[in-house]
Amino acid sequence: MFLFNNSIVKIPYPENEPVYSYAPGTKERELLKEAINELKSQKIEIPLIIGGKEVRTGKLAKVVCPHDHGHVLAEYHQAGEKEVKMAIEAALEAWKEWQKFRWEERAAIFLKAAELLAGKYRYILNAATMLSASKNVFQAEIDSACELIDFWRFNTYFMQQIYTDQPPYSPKPTWNYVQHRPLEGFIFAVTPFNFTSIGGNLPTAPAIMGNVVVWKPASTAVYAPYFIMKLLKEAGLPDGVINFIPGPGSVVGNLVLKDPNLAGIHFTGSTEVFQNMWKVVGENIKNYKYYPRIVGETGGKDFVFAHSSADVKKLVTALVRGAYEYQGQKCSAASRAYIPKSLWKDVKELMVEEIKSIKIGNPEDFTNFFNAVIDEAAFENIKSYIDYAKESNEAEIIVGGGCDKSVGYFIEPTLVETTNPKFKLMEEEIFGPVLTVYVYDDDKYEETLELCNSTSPYGLTGAIFGEDRKAVSVALEKLEYAAGNFYVNDKPTGAVVGQQPFGGSRASGTNDKAGSYLNLIRWVTPRTVKENFDAPEDYRYPFMSEE
Repeated sequence: MFLFNNSIVKIPYPENEPVYSYAPGTKERELLKEAINELKSQKIEIPLIIGGKEVRTGKLAKVVCPHDHGHVLAEYHQAGEKEVKMAIEAALEAWKEWQKFRWEERAAIFLKAAELLAGKYRYILNAATMLSASKNVFQAEIDSACELIDFWRFNTYFMQQIYTDQPPYSPKPTWNYVQHRPLEGFIFAVTPFNFTSIGGNLPTAPAIMGNVVVWKPASTAVYAPYFIMKLLKEAGLPDGVINFIPGPGSVVGNLVLKDPNLAGIHFTGSTEVFQNMWKVVGENIKNYKYYPRIVGETGGKDFVFAHSSADVKKLVTALVRGAYEYQGQKCSAASRAYIPKSLWKDVKELMVEEIKSIKIGNPEDFTNFFNAVIDEAAFENIKSYIDYAKESNEAEIIVGGGCDKSVGYFIEPTLVETTNPKFKLMEEEIFGPVLTVYVYDDDKYEETLELCNSTSPYGLTGAIFGEDRKAVSVALEKLEYAAGNFYVNDKPTGAVVGQQPFGGSRASGTNDKAGSYLNLIRWVTPRTVKENFDAPEDYRYPFMSEE
């Protein structure tokens, strides 16, 4: 750590990382294919990383390609009780120095990380995501490259913004200022399988603000996060600031959540798991040294609502992309749609045509739009909803519904129509490529908006399609609390860092808006300082004087 005096340093105003096209004949396509072939040609061993050291437990699990589950990419070591305790100790030891780092020094590390990812690590991380998460090249590029680069560039800028937000007034002879200190203790980052960028952001956002982290990635997403750890090491992140401990949630979570030094939780995953974590924190609240900050983004039952004035072609494109990109495995994916009777015939015909044109297969074939779901558990869960729809007299499968796990975990993009707006597939999160449509009478627009608002316990993303501005305004009002990210004439997915801060409330999370200063401010504890340049010398006040 170096003291850098006599300068007020400013973070460059960030710009969103350009998305590469990977079109035939481009250099980036060639480099990515080379990276894919290199990673596929080897089976690596992934250790835990605790205090900067590689730790091997001997308790191994496999990383396979979801689209070719016979191909093993890696074996990773799983943490046990001993390693969890080691990780916490390493984090607390690192805190002693890390919280003393000047903010400019921390910024330099993560700005360098962004440059490394924009350069040589771009193809490694994209290839790792494509192979281990079964993402097509575009979905990998906007996630594991562009969004994670954006998180690191924008978060360092937001850090500066927070630090420069000072009290506006200091009456003479005083000076008032605020210090935004990192939290005491450690942060527990629990990351999901579906976004490499979230995997990279959840541990690093608190670290940018001077905190130390114990990071448990999802068991189905250990591969790409391991490369993130290697990147951060190269960027200069000190040992122990982020400790990487994949392992069973029942082992890792139970130990971490009961540790008295727990200062916060940064979570993305299922609503059920998050609610249980919150329950454990509540049960242990007397044992903590601090009240832990709890930040979580959980499930969604995201909707697209069409008014009779909607443009059919744009609506259908939004439905196909919103519901079926990355096989619907996005917390923001369109999962239910409300279509007026007057449009349904045209929408249905075009949806069937578009869905049948979707090419399904291995992400290494860049012509494939659609790939495999993450693992067998997800496959069986999604299939159970499709089977339920097939057997119901309240629903009809319009197109899709096929499931095959012989080589990879493939489920066809599926469109279901229901006559019941409270049908199971309209209410429950499926997390797969299943879109359920309820067709409503045109003259029941406002009533159906109320149905949309009250049907699901979630409040993450939603969209309204319509050319009638009054109708759009009514939807914005009626659905005010139905979605934390709301889209007008656009699909409900694809939030961009710095443009659409992401998060929802109700059962969808704490809505602390990743990709904005609002998230980072949860990882600091302010200290207000009043400095008096001419303190009073007499306790007596003027009112005490005699007449």
